[in-house]
Amino acid sequence: MARSSSSKPPEFEQALSELEALVTRLERGDLPLEEALKSFERGVALTRACQAALTAAQQKVEILLQRGAEAKLEPFTESEEDDPAVDSDQEPAA
Repeated sequence: MARSSSSKPPEFEQALSELEALVTRLERGDLPLEEALKSFERGVALTRACQAALTAAQQKVEILLQRGAEAKLEPFTESEEDDPAVDSDQEPAA
């Protein structure tokens, strides 16, 4: 399915892709010094942008986890599923 022209790829992925390309070019070692410095400066800016996006995502996850903290997860066992009247805290009647 094609994306509409009004939607753009997420900024993190775009910045990361550009950063990877810059690293590849710098690692080749064939750039003139001035161009290598400009690429390095751009790489630092992209690294900061990626770090900011990751920090924001981490904060969102933490907020979602805090909101769901009151919801209690319980382990699933077949015996409880087969007989919902059985309470695992009580001993079976004789």
